[in-house]
Amino acid sequence: MQGICLLGATGSIGQSTLDIISLHPDKFTLVSASANENVDRMAEICHRFKPQRAVMGSENARDQLASKCQGLPTSFEWGAEALDSIAADAEVDQVMAAIMGFAGLKPTLAGIRAGKRILLANKESLVTAGKLFMDEIAKHDVVLLPIDSEHNAIYQSLPQSTAGAHKKDVSKIILTASGGPFRTWSLDNMATVTPEQACKHPNWSMGQKISIDSATLMNKGLELIEACWLFDVTPNDVDVVVHPESIIHSMVSYVDGSVLAQMGNPDMKIPIAYGMSWPDRVETSVAPLSLVDIARLNFEAPDLVRFPNLKLAADAWFTGGTAMAVLNAANEVAVAAFLKRQIGFLDIARVNALVLADANIVTVNALEDVFEADQYSRRLALDVITRGQFL
Repeated sequence: MQGICLLGATGSIGQSTLDIISLHPDKFTLVSASANENVDRMAEICHRFKPQRAVMGSENARDQLASKCQGLPTSFEWGAEALDSIAADAEVDQVMAAIMGFAGLKPTLAGIRAGKRILLANKESLVTAGKLFMDEIAKHDVVLLPIDSEHNAIYQSLPQSTAGAHKKDVSKIILTASGGPFRTWSLDNMATVTPEQACKHPNWSMGQKISIDSATLMNKGLELIEACWLFDVTPNDVDVVVHPESIIHSMVSYVDGSVLAQMGNPDMKIPIAYGMSWPDRVETSVAPLSLVDIARLNFEAPDLVRFPNLKLAADAWFTGGTAMAVLNAANEVAVAAFLKRQIGFLDIARVNALVLADANIVTVNALEDVFEADQYSRRLALDVITRGQFL
């Protein structure tokens, strides 16, 4: 029986994780869970799974949750220290790191330092603090399983858990992208995109932030950076290929001409179950893939003119230091502004480019350097938006 700490229980990754726990109650139990402010959904989770601990983002949300869950054998807590605590809890075997954005970094590190298996669905942890993160993984000899469908596919397509031992055999990592809802739109049409349109992903059911990132291809840029840290490569070793059907989740090309691909219907329960059950596999209730029904698969190169965020991510990687944290922070601010209709869809990449160009990039020697860069870049992005410098 594996005890699960679910960081980010009310999001789409959280829901899929709970589905796997429900399917296999003999293998997994929910020890603890966290959410930000979604009290109603968290109350449903507590009543159904009865975790030992539940952590909310504010004291008010904690109190509301406790009121809705009277009589349950659950400790109701709130705040950053409580998040770190549940990730390091002795009853926990695996930490599903699914908190959206930069906020997921510290509790994930707490789980690593406590020696837990890390199921990483929070790409921002690696994007912002990649070297420090991977150094902690190595220091504490922790099993790290990527949960993003693309990185999970690469992991499955490699002969061992990391590419480092096999770099002499691997010629390219091929990272697939759906292309998002505006893959075929002109720049003129993209200029009028609304938040509602941008949140309608053609293949995946995701939260607002990641849906917008997918539409701008920033999500693929962040995944490019994540792949570099996970598999010890550089952007020059990774080809991004647009694959609208989202059936091939990613591939590894070998020096002998072989290409290994991981395929499946687009459902996050597949990589989540793989991470939770590794090195074994468990049933997921996802419909089997029918190649006959699919009939054909399409591939194309990404358009960096219409989707410049992908190049910005590669630029940030090669710049190094705090550049990746700067880009991530700028993007989080820009996406939030777009969702509030303060800027246009195309302005997201413009804000990101301006902040990355203007920010003071420094070497990352400690976690504090990352946090300072994050806060500095958020202020810079807000100033760019307020002044309308991207117009």
